[in-house]
Amino acid sequence: MKFNNKTRVYIDAANLYRGSKSLDWKFDYKNFYIWLFENFKTEEIYFFIGFVEEQKKLYSSLEEIGYKIIFKKTLKSKGKIKGNCDAELVLKAVTDIFREDFSDFVLVSSDGDFACLLEFAKDENKEIKVISPSKKLSYLVRRLPYEITYLNSLRKKLDKKKRPLNGN
Repeated sequence: MKFNNKTRVYIDAANLYRGSKSLDWKFDYKNFYIWLFENFKTEEIYFFIGFVEEQKKLYSSLEEIGYKIIFKKTLKSKGKIKGNCDAELVLKAVTDIFREDFSDFVLVSSDGDFACLLEFAKDENKEIKVISPSKKLSYLVRRLPYEITYLNSLRKKLDKKKRPLNGN
């Protein structure tokens, strides 16, 4: 299957994980990739995640699926791992907007910190879509006039039996 890659998808991995967990859902990253791939006709699906040495197998499996992973170095503070990737996602998205020829911008996050990025992308004539992993999408994003899909509404589609990607 050949795609024109006129869409870029940017995934806030921590937000996706927390959102699916709040829905009491064992999330299937492969089915989600296939859904994104088929619905947005792109292989440009970026996955922003904090790097934790013990999670190397997870990262390898995500890369095998097709995600383009962008890591953030993490810190341990008071027993908790800190690795917020918001700045990396914004930097990559803005760089792509200036350097690449694409028309559609898809953000997978419920985080209001990205409202200014969405407004910037719109000002640069990108068609905006938001996939909110949480029922609690930030008002800063919800008030904007973009197409919003709530992850929970995709649950039946994403829970279907695994399908091959590109015949693999």
